Amino acid sequence: MDADDPFAAYDKRRRPPMDIYRRHRPTHGGAGHLRSDEPRVLEEWNGFAYEPAGTASDLAAAQEWVNELQIGDDPAA
Repeated sequence: MDADDPFAAYDKRRRPPMDIYRRHRPTHGGAGHLRSDEPRVLEEWNGFAYEPAGTASDLAAAQEWVNELQIGDDPAA
């Protein structure tokens, strides 16, 4: 944290956990790597919490969506 920036603590809290801006979850719960042919819920970080952003038909489509956001891109910036 930058000691000279009065908003540094606030900005740090707005970052998603582990700097993951997009994630996917199995529709019916369970481990994300199992049952790769089942649909996934897509979630995106909005600066405060993850919110639903859509669905994917299977694990491969969900991973493709997550990887569209290049490393280092910050949608909140």
